[in-house]
Amino acid sequence: MKKITACTYDCPDACSLVAETAADGAVALRGNPESPFTRGFMCAKTRGQYRRLRSPNRILTPLLKTAGGWQAIGWDAALDLCAEKIQALRGEPTAILHIHSDGAKGVLKEAVNLFFSSLGSSRIMGSLCDAAGYVAGVEDFGSRENHDIEDLAQAAAVVNWGKDFPRSSVHTAALVRQARKRGARVLTVSPGGDGSRSFSDRHIRLRPGSDRFLAAALIRRLFDERRVAPEVLERTHQPQRFQELILKHPVDAALAACDVARDDFDALFEVYAAVRPVATFIGAGLQRYRFGGENVRFINALALLSGNVGVAGGGAYFHLHSFRNLDLGWVRGPGHKGRRGLHIATIGKDILAAQHPPVRLIWVNGINVVNQAPNALETARAFEQVEFKVVVDAFMNDTALRADLVLPCTLMLEQEDVIGSFLHEYVQVVSAVSPAPEGARSDLWIVSELGRRLDPPIVVPEAESCLRAALRSAHLDTTLEELRQRRFVRSKRPRIPYEGLVFHHADGRYRFPADLHAEPPPPEGYPLRLLTLIRRSAIHSQILPEDQAAPPAVWICPGNPALNGVDISRPVSLVSPLGRLPVTLAFEPGLHPAAVLYRRGDWMSQGGGANQLIASGLTDIGGGAPFYEQYVRLENESG
Repeated sequence: MKKITACTYDCPDACSLVAETAADGAVALRGNPESPFTRGFMCAKTRGQYRRLRSPNRILTPLLKTAGGWQAIGWDAALDLCAEKIQALRGEPTAILHIHSDGAKGVLKEAVNLFFSSLGSSRIMGSLCDAAGYVAGVEDFGSRENHDIEDLAQAAAVVNWGKDFPRSSVHTAALVRQARKRGARVLTVSPGGDGSRSFSDRHIRLRPGSDRFLAAALIRRLFDERRVAPEVLERTHQPQRFQELILKHPVDAALAACDVARDDFDALFEVYAAVRPVATFIGAGLQRYRFGGENVRFINALALLSGNVGVAGGGAYFHLHSFRNLDLGWVRGPGHKGRRGLHIATIGKDILAAQHPPVRLIWVNGINVVNQAPNALETARAFEQVEFKVVVDAFMNDTALRADLVLPCTLMLEQEDVIGSFLHEYVQVVSAVSPAPEGARSDLWIVSELGRRLDPPIVVPEAESCLRAALRSAHLDTTLEELRQRRFVRSKRPRIPYEGLVFHHADGRYRFPADLHAEPPPPEGYPLRLLTLIRRSAIHSQILPEDQAAPPAVWICPGNPALNGVDISRPVSLVSPLGRLPVTLAFEPGLHPAAVLYRRGDWMSQGGGANQLIASGLTDIGGGAPFYEQYVRLENESG
């Protein structure tokens, strides 16, 4: 049997899929050739989804932690217990903390947010993924809009600032390859370790976290050579103040700060100064620093001042909001105003510091937060001090291990839903193609049943009501019936944002960053910046336990001076002020010597977990997590 569905992973491509179910129930997936975006292929992450459904390590019944270990209980008993705990806190709902993210995308997952909004519980603020970069776009342009990704066909050059196309978006990688075949030049700017070299004409290596200095140097030269069109400056707010800021930073000093060779700088300048149009891609990694928002803002300014904003083939691409083409107004419950917020990037510290009231109950869905947030051991300690924790998940990961009650959820391919994308303009229906195991329940079912047990009850809409409400969007012209028939529809958004250099601030003008902050030196004894980059075969920490092996691998460049005094024939550990983690050492030619690379997502319980070494903090804007601000060293295990 064959069905058309869509991928709900936290991935920009949001692929349309053909699912074929064999007689024994096994499901084979392939990209839908009828989709204008997916075009018949998909990534390795999605290809392995059926193994997740049938993994022997999947949780298939509610589990209650007892003095004697985990005890299987029925759903009625589990929900009665949850209702009892929540009901006891109805008079002080901010003692309840809801932690959630995008372990699976979809409109119906938002019903959980409606439930806790209706309660008036505490909530999380910011993001572990892309907050600094997203807010940078809003501060600059007045909104966060990209060109339609198909507009890349009009680009004469593509400059990729730190995005690992093959691992992060195989369809963007394919579009960039096609643009190059048509004659577009492709330049990649990164510390190395990404998979974009094979289709780049030139790789420009820079010091991790220093992208803003390279962008500022390019802008300075544009001003010095009078390459900035007056009509562009006229569409900006306080351009003179920005020029004064740029003139304080000579090109040579900026290049020293970012450690970029002069010939690489000249080659990049010639693209921005003389080629039209240039499409600029901004990777999520370069906004994972203390001044991550500033990194993005200076690149946005470079795209604008070089004449590549508001024109076909140009633009500055960053993540969009995956629900931007859907209406989620129905998710705001009556208690949403005035809810207490705790930063997800400092969640352990914030839980421990919370008073009036302290956090007494935590509900987690869609995120392995103990594993994924910085300072993982502090987050684990914070969980231990909270009276009752509920984790909705399918696997006993680092967060589920800290729960008092684990509720098994359905997974992708097991439920209908509607999704958008944070890259392309298609909204899609997700079909259920495999029956859910007997013990697993959807997030919507869980909060609906829980809401009925409360006094007064919290009524969560039926699935069809949620889907219909989401499709009543100003950016769509479709119905649920039509979407089910067609499988995907395109939004009505313009293909080129900011045409005529009209921006979405109240005055219609672009905003420049006000500062260019210096990069502090590495702390004594910790010379390497820890870059925890994405994997090719798994999304975040959605790695089957049977696929994990310890110790995890790290990569540095050959001959790195940070290895002086380290015997690589003996066991090696990655060390930060927060602790140490045994690792295996590998070499990555071309990686900047200030960096050590770790492929993130493996679990502490399986011998991995880089976030136990990474201090928590906040990015300059957006409440993001500055993961790459952490410095480490390599040393031999003692003994």
